[in-house]
Amino acid sequence: MSKVLKINKSAEESVQELLKFLLKSGKVKGVFTLRKINDNGAVAYSLVTSLDMLKDAVPLFPLMPANGGKLLSRLTLRGSVAEPVVAVVRPCELRAFIELVKRKQGSLENFLFISSTCSGVYPLEISVNGNIDKKLSQYWDATKRNEIVPDTRPTCKSCEHFLPYTADITIALIGKKDIGNKCEIFLNTEKGQKFVDGIDGEFVEGKLESEEVVSMRNKRKDEKKKLFDEIGIEKFGLKGLIETFGKCIGCHGCSKVCPICYCNLCYSDSQTYEHKPFVYEIELKRRGGLRVPPDTVSYQIGRLTHVGISCVGCGLCADVCPANIPISTIFLKVGDSVQKMFDYLPGRDVEEQIPVTTFKTEEFVEVED
Repeated sequence: MSKVLKINKSAEESVQELLKFLLKSGKVKGVFTLRKINDNGAVAYSLVTSLDMLKDAVPLFPLMPANGGKLLSRLTLRGSVAEPVVAVVRPCELRAFIELVKRKQGSLENFLFISSTCSGVYPLEISVNGNIDKKLSQYWDATKRNEIVPDTRPTCKSCEHFLPYTADITIALIGKKDIGNKCEIFLNTEKGQKFVDGIDGEFVEGKLESEEVVSMRNKRKDEKKKLFDEIGIEKFGLKGLIETFGKCIGCHGCSKVCPICYCNLCYSDSQTYEHKPFVYEIELKRRGGLRVPPDTVSYQIGRLTHVGISCVGCGLCADVCPANIPISTIFLKVGDSVQKMFDYLPGRDVEEQIPVTTFKTEEFVEVED
């Protein structure tokens, strides 16, 4: 059982009220959250220190313009934040940040993390086309009814890890029929309880792992199986990989948005990776024709081997792909398989070592001759 703060306002208003309280009371010096940045409804992650600017915050808006975990990594790459900051991020974004911290790409110090039982986000295309506001009522209605939200990212529909594992505070949304006028805020840690001390509201005991949550997890599992069956990655083989990844135009946009791709200079973007003229000549003599740019398949497979073990399934890679390659589904499938082999869930625990950084004298003995 956890301590629960109940506020008699909508979920969005309640979170705004909480953020305002934390900033106004001086318990935090900054707020990292989604915020409307113009009159056209565009949103972006922002670091806010002004109560006036906090009025435009939309912490539960169903859009991920960038992975918040990657942005928090950038903020703390050279050192931890000097003053307490509250960060409102989705479960997969928080897990991504934890993975980056494990790789010495950020610091958790001085952060208070708020997350939610997540119904997913819409693809960026919907926002760019200006249609997302029309879908908001559909989004919250499905969330209340404990249903998978239509038109959200495929990886969101099939995400089983929609409860945050390391958040100090969790906003209960899924299956809550009265989130339009009431909000349950779970205080998961002593830090979370300490920070909300003094806020107006009712404190009770509650359980986040509700029947609705269990039911939604089962629905997501079924959706994941359906998603994997549709792509049929087990039947890919070399031909399938070439046909799928052969559409890649070499823009490397997927790596730019991926929270696990953190290198300042990726080998695939370096001059070393570029083919010299004599390489083209050799290949042309051997094959008679050569696709330009070359090596798009090897690039995708290389990235898959690098990030698969820590893929959190945020779906941004497929979202930005101009060739409409189902990258996120492929990475989710391969990542899911590898993670199960090592009994490893990325971002579950900051103390849990990444399998590729550990050594065991005996491992996978069942596949030895």
